[in-house]
Amino acid sequence: MSKVEVRKVDRQRRKSSKPSPQMVRRQPAKKRRKVPLWLLLGLGSIGACSAAAGAFLAVSLTSAPLQQRALSAADTAFFNQNKEAFSRSLLQVPEVSKPVNILLLGIKTNLSDVKTASGNERKKAGFDAEVDSLDGLSDTIMLLRFDPQTKRTVFLGIPRDTKIERTGHGTEKINAVDRESGPAAAAKEVSKVLGGVAIDRYIRLNNKGVSKLIDELGGVTVTVPKDIKYQDDSQHFYINLKAGRQHLDGEKLLGLLRYRNDANGDIGRMQRQQMVVKALMEQTLNPMTIARIPQLFSVIQSHVDTNLTVEELLALGSFSMQNGKSKMQMLMMPGDYNGDGKNGTSYWLPDEKRIQNMMARYFDRGTLTLEQPKVETLRVKIQDTSHFPDATARLIKRLNKAGYQNVHLDTAPKIKEDLAISQFIAQKGNPEVAEGLSKILGIGETKVDSSGNLYSDVTIKLGRDWIEKERAYNTVNQKD
Repeated sequence: MSKVEVRKVDRQRRKSSKPSPQMVRRQPAKKRRKVPLWLLLGLGSIGACSAAAGAFLAVSLTSAPLQQRALSAADTAFFNQNKEAFSRSLLQVPEVSKPVNILLLGIKTNLSDVKTASGNERKKAGFDAEVDSLDGLSDTIMLLRFDPQTKRTVFLGIPRDTKIERTGHGTEKINAVDRESGPAAAAKEVSKVLGGVAIDRYIRLNNKGVSKLIDELGGVTVTVPKDIKYQDDSQHFYINLKAGRQHLDGEKLLGLLRYRNDANGDIGRMQRQQMVVKALMEQTLNPMTIARIPQLFSVIQSHVDTNLTVEELLALGSFSMQNGKSKMQMLMMPGDYNGDGKNGTSYWLPDEKRIQNMMARYFDRGTLTLEQPKVETLRVKIQDTSHFPDATARLIKRLNKAGYQNVHLDTAPKIKEDLAISQFIAQKGNPEVAEGLSKILGIGETKVDSSGNLYSDVTIKLGRDWIEKERAYNTVNQKD
């Protein structure tokens, strides 16, 4: 055959080897791989979040600060001492680029606080009604630090009864400053009490705003430490909560936050406030929350006064989601009460030396002086969540043997928790002390927190790991 004839035969063979349309239809189809349902849902959620966030960013990132009250040039300068911006957009996702300190003020406003309220309005209300305004006292005062270098978020609670000496006003409580002179004046007084730390931004919101934000987020699950029942007919304020872990809406959560008729008064309330903040961050800082940004932004616009821009708010939210609860630390400004308030005004008196150490350790302000308390005088309180007979007695005995003589069971009502792992809470912000106790006992995890016993250096929340360790220890001894 010639070369031309060979090529012709090859073409015919290839053509005859191709299946006909009929043959193709008769052949069984290849089995399609199933995509897991969780993957589809996850991708759908990411898509929805991205779409919502993208649309929101497109219209909002150029917004001015979300302020409801204009600041003077001097006050604006106070909040911009660190002239460099603390947020930047990387591939259109805002991020925190340097440490930033933010003052959070939670305002409770009654009708009598509102300067523009008329006598007829008050008479018509018939009681001291709580209103949607920012003219009241600061029920909550916290300084927040977001630090991208340590990847840590710090919450420092400042008691509302903190005593200050204010130029032109004399002696007063720090919670009155914002009502009298505005957020910049409040920030300046907080900075002064804390040794001159810079404050970059402020956030003010009232109780109505808190309630609406909680409801928009779908509520929050918290552990109510004890039964709380309270009635104030003059303000139509009622609380009726049972102890234990439960999901609360905005109104019920406000009751938990505002209640102060317990042994620790305002300090107990501040501890509950920090507990709620932590629970909120743990439960809401996830990708699904991004889809609700437009709704949350609507609430923020109506009820929040802040000199943060939208870009800065998103940068802070992104930072918190990335770093999570493991890098969250709750502190309380060191000090003590001057009395019970029965024979005069009750103030929280700041402890300047301990404040200086706390600011150096957590806010990069000043020099840290490490002073380890003596083992025999270290104040240790035990809160038993295991509810196992003799568990605390054996633990106290073990610590006494190791030289810790000031160890006692917390006499407060038993905590309604069930902890698998014991917690060693550095109540005064000294993690080394808590870590030492944890190592001696060979159990638990260390937390920098202010949720423990107010008059302890370390509070031990005793969990099931101690019971398991004791059982293993006893089993070995019995064999010996």
